[in-house]
Amino acid sequence: MSDSNTTYFTNPSTFILLGIPGLEAAHIWISIPFCAMYAIAILGNCIILFIVKTEPSLHGPMYYFLCMLAVTDLVMSTSTVPKMLSIFWSNSREISFSACLTQMYFIHCFSGMESGILVAMAFDRYVAICNPLRYSTTLTNSAVAKIGLAVVLRSGILAFPYPFLVRQWPYCRTNIIPHFYCGHMAVVKLACADISINSYYGLFDLFSVIGMDVVFIAVSYTLILRAIFRLPTKDARLKTFGTCISHLCAISALYIPDFFSSLISRFGHSVPLHFLFLITSVYQLVPPVLHPIIYGVRTKQIRGRLLHFFTHKGA
Repeated sequence: MSDSNTTYFTNPSTFILLGIPGLEAAHIWISIPFCAMYAIAILGNCIILFIVKTEPSLHGPMYYFLCMLAVTDLVMSTSTVPKMLSIFWSNSREISFSACLTQMYFIHCFSGMESGILVAMAFDRYVAICNPLRYSTTLTNSAVAKIGLAVVLRSGILAFPYPFLVRQWPYCRTNIIPHFYCGHMAVVKLACADISINSYYGLFDLFSVIGMDVVFIAVSYTLILRAIFRLPTKDARLKTFGTCISHLCAISALYIPDFFSSLISRFGHSVPLHFLFLITSVYQLVPPVLHPIIYGVRTKQIRGRLLHFFTHKGA
């Protein structure tokens, strides 16, 4: 199937992922930092999971949510980076139509889960700071499990229409996707049909998931800051606010690139592909890399357990 083929077909057998258009000669060099970041993401999130599992003192709501975030980061990065590296290393550009739709679903589903988990972590901080005496009775193991299930169901259901919205259109002229993964808008732009419904649903998903989550987080932190400012001493205020820094960094790492990537892919028709690729790669790789570093460095219990493991091993 070539890019000169003008025959209409409902379901193409394969798509061709270009990687970074215009920089094919530099793919090997570009792959080095991406491979390093992927290795850090895998190692860091696995270490977080291992430490929380093996340390009984970390068996609490905050760390359960952190484990959910680690699993989500692992799936998110693994759904795109291995294929990207295969493009860079072995020029393996083909991806089947079914694999493309599966990758698309996982990207949207787990990005929604990541956002939902950050909301759950904001709620955890709200209860811990604003209602500390009710923390253990509010965030029980059962409550944490229900919150996690709600996050999974919401994301899974809202991402479910994407493959069907893509599958319904006829495609023609080309099966080449100028990207390194099967993004929703990147694929449907190849369709020979009016794809307005796809764009509208994508915006609905963006604002109903991430938009609402940002509102919930903003409300949580408004109440948290109000409680912090009521504390009697400056040291108490700084110490309490310090427990939120890791979460605020995680929020920034996810939402800022996500909003730019989603809006530019829809409205930035004059934006160079290299810039779009940079924003998208930041969204795909930076949060899974930063989250274990942020929580590993700033969370005393995890940092202490990690240092104990290495010093004990060295001894």
